[in-house]
Parts: sequence; structure tokens; C-alpha cells
Amino acid sequence: MAARVVAIVLLALVAVAVAWQWHADDTEARDHMLTGLDPAAITHLDVSLRGFATQRFERRDDHWTADGATPVDAGRVEELAQLARTPVDAWKPSSDVDPTRIGLSPPTAVLTLDGTRLEFGDMTALGKRRYVRVGDRVAIVPAQALPRPPRMQALATSPGP
Repeated sequence: MAARVVAIVLLALVAVAVAWQWHADDTEARDHMLTGLDPAAITHLDVSLRGFATQRFERRDDHWTADGATPVDAGRVEELAQLARTPVDAWKPSSDVDPTRIGLSPPTAVLTLDGTRLEFGDMTALGKRRYVRVGDRVAIVPAQALPRPPRMQALATSPGP
């Protein structure tokens, strides 16, 4: 009987330790992501890229639309929402960087996810990384973390002679 009680207590302690470690790991992982937003829960998304008009998207009934009505390239919009979970190599206070020198004045692209504004700048001098301003901090993220422009219509071509 005593052996069973000891086994149950040990099993309970192991379960508590695993739950605590899982929570600690999850918290640390969130600290190393561009935002704490869940991409699947994002409902409003705006994207501005140099040279393109600002686009606004809204999720209704699990479908993305432009300006509330027009169906859109859902793959691109989901890709934009996934940028919320971009892994961060390092964080710096905005006061430690010159926004003009790192391409944040003005930014190359601005992505707003449910009110959280992400400003994308230039690539770092070393390595394949990019600057992103989030609030009063600047993140250094992988270079490919940049909103891609919308698909463009192909130019009409004429047959050769």
C-alpha cells in the first residue's frame, strides 16, 4: 500500500514538473517570436509595400476578403499572417538604432495584424537577416521575413515575326 502511495506521489510530481517545463518553454519561445499573436486568430490585416497601394484584408467565417467583400489569394494572406510568428534572433531597443540607417525611415513594408504594427527595414550588414520594428523594439529576423507583393497581371506579349 505504501509503495502505491509513493508511486502516485512521484507520478504527480513528474506531471507537475513536465507541465512547469512546458509552460517555461512556451513562454521563452513566445519571447523569441516577432509577436505573441496566433496567426489563426488574426482577423484584420493591412499591408503597405513601397510602390503598391495599401491592401486591407478581413477574415470572416474562416475566409479572407479584401475590404469585406472581394475574395482574395488566401495563400498570400495566410503567409502574411504567419509573419506574426517569425523567429527573432535578437531584440534591440529602438533608441539603440538609427532608423534611417537600417531602412526604417521610411520602412520598406508595414504589416498591421489586429492593430500590431510591424515595420520592415533593410537587411543587416552581416548575415541574411532583416530589421523589423515592433513598438519600441527592433527585432533582427531571417531575411525572408518580408511581406511579398501581390501577384501582378502578366504583360501582354505579341507573337514574334
